[in-house]
Amino acid sequence: MSLRIARVNELLMREIATYLGTRYRSETVRWTITSVETAADLRNASVAYSVIGEESDAREALQFFRKHAGEISKMVSKNVILKYSPKLHFVRDYGIERGNRVMEILDEIDTGSPADGK
Repeated sequence: MSLRIARVNELLMREIATYLGTRYRSETVRWTITSVETAADLRNASVAYSVIGEESDAREALQFFRKHAGEISKMVSKNVILKYSPKLHFVRDYGIERGNRVMEILDEIDTGSPADGK
């Protein structure tokens, strides 16, 4: 990845996270924008988000991003001046959830009993 694309990724991530945090604070409290991967031609960008909470929170996040993708894209094209405004694709990032599960397993090994009571 070139330095320019890395800078664009950081800029897009910051702009999207700031917008969601100010405009939709109460709705987006359970999820976080974790990364943005922009294509070399700047026409597409994958926005990864992680969800803290239950599976219902993840479904709610997916519905939110489907509903507001156009609005978020419009904000990005207005606030970030690029040759092309990338089409945003929202994808779920399971990294934090997997990390939490590893910590639960390590706790189980430490205590000798399953964390979920099974």
